[in-house]
Amino acid sequence: MTMVRYEVRGHIALATIDNPPVNALSAAVRAGLAEAIQRANADAAAVAVVIAATGKAFIAGADISEFGKPPVAPLLPDVLDAIARSRKPVVAAIQGVALGGGLEVALACQGRVALASAKLGLPEIKLGLIPGAGGTQRLPRLIGAAKAFPMMLSGEPITAGQALEYGLLDEVVSGDVVAAAVRLAEVLAEEGRGPLAHATERLTEADHEAFELLAGEALRKAEGMPNVPALVEAVRSLFRMPFEEGLKVERRLFLELVADERSKALRHVFFAEREVAKVPGVGPEVQPREIRSAAVIGAGTMGGGIAMCFANAGIPVTLIETAQAPLDNGMNRIAAIYDISVQRGSLTPEARAQRLKRITPAVGLIAAATADIVIEAAFEEIGVKRDIFTGLDKVAKPGAVLASNTSYLDIPTIAAVTSRPQDVLGMHFFSPANVMKLLEIVRTQEVAADAIATAVALGRKLGKVPVVVGNGFGFVGNRMLEQRTRATERLLVAGALPHEIDAALTGFGFKMGPCAMADLAGLDIGWRSRKARGIKAAVADAICEAGWLGQKTGRGYYLYPQGARVGQRDPEVEALIARISAERGLTRRPFSQEEILARLLDPMVNEGARILAEGIATRPGDIDVVWIHGYNWPAWRGGPMFWADSVGLDVIAKRLAAQAEEIGDKALEPAPLLKRLAAEGRGFGSLKS
Repeated sequence: MTMVRYEVRGHIALATIDNPPVNALSAAVRAGLAEAIQRANADAAAVAVVIAATGKAFIAGADISEFGKPPVAPLLPDVLDAIARSRKPVVAAIQGVALGGGLEVALACQGRVALASAKLGLPEIKLGLIPGAGGTQRLPRLIGAAKAFPMMLSGEPITAGQALEYGLLDEVVSGDVVAAAVRLAEVLAEEGRGPLAHATERLTEADHEAFELLAGEALRKAEGMPNVPALVEAVRSLFRMPFEEGLKVERRLFLELVADERSKALRHVFFAEREVAKVPGVGPEVQPREIRSAAVIGAGTMGGGIAMCFANAGIPVTLIETAQAPLDNGMNRIAAIYDISVQRGSLTPEARAQRLKRITPAVGLIAAATADIVIEAAFEEIGVKRDIFTGLDKVAKPGAVLASNTSYLDIPTIAAVTSRPQDVLGMHFFSPANVMKLLEIVRTQEVAADAIATAVALGRKLGKVPVVVGNGFGFVGNRMLEQRTRATERLLVAGALPHEIDAALTGFGFKMGPCAMADLAGLDIGWRSRKARGIKAAVADAICEAGWLGQKTGRGYYLYPQGARVGQRDPEVEALIARISAERGLTRRPFSQEEILARLLDPMVNEGARILAEGIATRPGDIDVVWIHGYNWPAWRGGPMFWADSVGLDVIAKRLAAQAEEIGDKALEPAPLLKRLAAEGRGFGSLKS
């Protein structure tokens, strides 16, 4: 069956795309569209053309199965050129979504009609790309660069109502969109409308100035992303050259991005984020439980942030503490954060009031009795958490999901004090919880599949990226982070200084290095955890014992004079580090930035291999998503496992083996999975979930 059906309705040729489930622009669809346009132009019975589609989508974009394969003619730019140059006007009838190449098809038409429920967007930026079939040239000509650039920069779709307001659509209908498109096509056939390529009335000097302001801000925030400067250059060409030349610039930039390693990493992240939604044993037949209200135990920084997540998503939440004073402190902290948002203009005073109204402060666990989900965010101590869950087991209603926000602790040990382990799981938010996107959902052997489905669905509703992981100390993210922390300590004792270690990571693309990050979080947090587990860290412990706990005390690895947020080198700390090295009989030596980076990241990759082998993470991409959304790993580096593949697992295995022998630490020897893949010449990307 052809994927584009051709018929003539009255005097209008109708080309209907039929490529379920989302009418992706496969080679067959592209060929069918090109043939339909050619046929309509030769058809004396037709005065205009309508491009429509079956199913729930107009065109959802490119065919993902063609990614990474040699291009097959006709290419989309050639098809769109044929549509734009058609002697007979072409109108797009849009239902569902018109995304990426789908919207570019519509932009090449002379007219566009959409259902009120439709959404339109150019999401290529999320794939490390820019629109490559005229989107950067046609959309600004239609709605102005100052409106088009933010659409392409965010990649987020807009509603049909917004599109009509922008001038992207001619009409929005609630009934038969094809019939409406046919009517518009008849009108255009009578009056004629020139190709969009010749439209310049939106490209005013004021629009140019507004675009340049937006472009400057975007470039400042690009942080190594190759597609952002490419998008700026493509749109900027609008104001410098004719349409045909602008198309050439766009195509050149698009093809350069396709080959760019950073862009490939961003595409890996895009598909990895899609894959994490597939949870083994939790198929579409498993329905999540209904969440109409929530309760959060603990009004500290984490608990307050989690409560804000619910309030922001429109879900009523009860914030519970053991006494009125900490509860008041928590509510005041939340109000202050919302006040800052109002001052910045990102939140209206009315929205602030509505969100605060959704948070009900309460003292005592009994306040959690009616909640559909309860999230414990108390002190990170197993005894405290077991006491809370013992109480929750008595008051929470049957079927309520009971979740712990623990960063490290064993979920089955917590669940064991309840009579309902099938309802107990981990929901590890990342600080600040109201900002960070990652949500680690910790699955135990006893927990019910619908409880996991509930946590995943809720995570998405809260605006998070939920990743289901197995139970084990530190889960995925913090277990690997501990390896980097230990590597930092080894480097400090061996000869590197805090600013050199941090520079290696910020040079790689992280926003902060491990020493600056520890100072920001508070060195006492790690110190307390180490003491509870009987672990020593000579340098970090000595700094804490001196009373230097980071930014909050004005000193940590760095000095923070007069409340400064950026640390300065501290000669006293550097002398302390040198003294510790001498006490251990070690001769300090310099490390290059490349060697520091390898010694920080290789042990993390090694631990990631162990996590995969143990089934704590389902896929290498899951680990990458955890690190990108929870620990600010630069997205254009693709995550630790993708990075390891780009370096070569044989290289990493050799470096680990050499370091293990050098310092006599067997824990640094390559993990069995890493060693096997390296020997076979394979990467983590070759593993099947």
